[in-house]
Amino acid sequence: MRRSLLGIAVGLVVATSTIKPALADEFTVSDIEVEGLQRVSAGTVFSAFPVSIGEPVDEVELSDAIKDLFRTGLFTDIKASRDGGVLILTVQERPSITSIDIEGNKNIETPMLMDALSGAGLQEGQVFRRATLERLELEILRSYISQGRYNARVKATAEELPRNRVAIKLDINEGTVAAIQHINIVGNDAFDDETLLDLFELQTTSWWNSITSADKYARERLSGDLESLRSFYLDRGYIDFTVESSQVSISPDKKQVFIAISLNEGPQYTVSDVNLRGELIVPEEELRELIPIEEGDVFSRSRMTAISEALSRRLGREGYAFANVNAVPEPADDNTASVTFFVEPGKRAYVRRINFDGNVSTRDDVLRQEMTQMEGGVASTDRIEFSKTKLERLGFFETVDVETVPVPGTDDLVDVNYSVAEQATGSLSASVGFSQASGVILGANVSENNFFGSGKRVSFGVNVSDSIKSANFSYQDPYYTVDGVSRGFSVFARETDFEEQDISSYLLDEYGGRLTFGYPTDNITRLNFGLGYTLSKVKAGAFTSEEVKTFIDEEGNDFNNYFLFGSWRRSTLNRGVLPTDGYSLSLSADVAVPGSDLTFYKLNQKTEFYQPLNENQTWVFRARSEIGYGDGYSGRSVMPFYEHFYAGGYGSVRGYEANSLGPLATNAPNDFSDPDPFGGSLLTEGSLELIFPTPFAGDTRSMRTAFFVDAGQVFDADRNFDPALDEIRLSAGVGFQWITAVGPLAFSLAKPLNDKSGDDTQVFQFSLGQTF
Repeated sequence: MRRSLLGIAVGLVVATSTIKPALADEFTVSDIEVEGLQRVSAGTVFSAFPVSIGEPVDEVELSDAIKDLFRTGLFTDIKASRDGGVLILTVQERPSITSIDIEGNKNIETPMLMDALSGAGLQEGQVFRRATLERLELEILRSYISQGRYNARVKATAEELPRNRVAIKLDINEGTVAAIQHINIVGNDAFDDETLLDLFELQTTSWWNSITSADKYARERLSGDLESLRSFYLDRGYIDFTVESSQVSISPDKKQVFIAISLNEGPQYTVSDVNLRGELIVPEEELRELIPIEEGDVFSRSRMTAISEALSRRLGREGYAFANVNAVPEPADDNTASVTFFVEPGKRAYVRRINFDGNVSTRDDVLRQEMTQMEGGVASTDRIEFSKTKLERLGFFETVDVETVPVPGTDDLVDVNYSVAEQATGSLSASVGFSQASGVILGANVSENNFFGSGKRVSFGVNVSDSIKSANFSYQDPYYTVDGVSRGFSVFARETDFEEQDISSYLLDEYGGRLTFGYPTDNITRLNFGLGYTLSKVKAGAFTSEEVKTFIDEEGNDFNNYFLFGSWRRSTLNRGVLPTDGYSLSLSADVAVPGSDLTFYKLNQKTEFYQPLNENQTWVFRARSEIGYGDGYSGRSVMPFYEHFYAGGYGSVRGYEANSLGPLATNAPNDFSDPDPFGGSLLTEGSLELIFPTPFAGDTRSMRTAFFVDAGQVFDADRNFDPALDEIRLSAGVGFQWITAVGPLAFSLAKPLNDKSGDDTQVFQFSLGQTF
């Protein structure tokens, strides 16, 4: 006969109740049966129920055992009964969640809410607990309130379904973000409200601030503004500055916010003296050169932080990679502060291993060639960072990051990990494109700056356009020797119809080759030199100018020229493609040596300078200049006309047609068209640019937008076109560059500023895809 021992209902009162020992009715459990299980296994019950077959148990022990089973959270009701020695547990399982539906949310995305539900144990297939759902409902509401959505509403419902299941629905009304009606600052004497409010990201309501959402309150944004306020005062000597309180009041309709901030500025402190303490590995005199502070200077926390970082970097150069330098001010009653820099160099660190990650195509040895930090050597922060810069200059990688990681179990070894993200450097493919100078460009090319990941530069191509038919092959090994000596060679064949390029009417066929060597004189400077040969054939066109005819009559039309050439280049540019910092300066000379049919030389100087204007280098100032000059020698008064310099067009002076600036040719008697450009022996070009973030493009290193002012002209004294400032042409406009997967895309909109009658102007200019 079954006799009831204990009935326990779900609830806090029953779950925490106890049975008096006086009611104990002990018996030995011969078996345990569980009734009411649907999804929970009997094994789960037995593992959580601390009563075993063969054990004697009384009502107190049974009550405690059932409490343990309740703590699993799997059941809403547990009843215990007995049939002789058989203990029977009758359970009612909690319902399972069959679906979760969220409606009304926009500012907090559904995946984020689902993650929050999952973290709280509410997901499809899991046991449903109403208390957890109610708690999460409050947490979601708090999230909206922290965004300033004080009138947000969150309603959670659980619909019971057959077979002990529930469907959860979250109905969200996000409301609107409360607008900031007024920000009141109290306690500021040294700076007026306008100065301090300009530091804030949060702003009061206006038509513009409503558009930009600057007047929308958020607790995180207020915290950030208060930190900006602290930094502002600490950087101006107010060491004792504190924000005593910040109060946020809400209007009854919960649509407006009023912020009140109370400050205690304290006095302004100046620096009385500067001390160095700790283990000074580097001579104190050298460290003091890195501390540009004098007695009487206003104390500045940001300045002290910058000095601490400079001192740490100096110690890092000696191998103390984890040096720690702290600047501690000691205020005095006379409103002065003694600043002490505490130096803790730690142990000198050595590099155990240099690792590379992300170089899928590029071989490790190509990257190791750029390393100035060696494995087994003292870990120098300067060499580690400069190695990173050299990797960026290769142009193979979109990003390069470096991390110095201590080796576990040691205190003087580190691993240096370089992580790179590769970018397109060229490929084997067809090419198709268009430029306004050459027209449609068709061809087949191999052009690879990182040939099969070897770091070698190889190109082979056959190209045909309206004005040029060419074939070429070139090869360069930048590490022909381990010392960085480079070697390369090239051969080419080119037929050019200059009339199609809006230049004087003649044809030029050229065939030749060059052999080059390069030698690094230091980490940023390189010398290049070599020799070459060119066979040039000039053919007169239908309307060839008088200058070309005269040259052919006097010199002939076939020329064998032998060249010696050299160049010097110094570059600190931070990247090989679209740099944002540093400079590049180059000088080059090409000389057709005696023994050539024509003896002449060409000199060229190019300068490029980048100065970032903000920390993340999205705003950059750029300056560019180029000067070229050529002349004949050894009895020859001029260089060949087909070696002339030209200006105008994209990459030169934008806003003027390509090659259109400078002296004009003299038309033949039967040619009644406008004279064509003839180029000259002196080229002058310059450009100033303000590079700014490309609108709507996000964070990208593969595109660039800039405002520019270009200037340039070509002169030729032998043809009475002497250099004069009033002949320099100017233009201004906006340009765009994009390194796409199918090649470089560039265009500009430019307005000539001082064009004269006869100038060929062109507002829109572009070039698309030379090589895929």
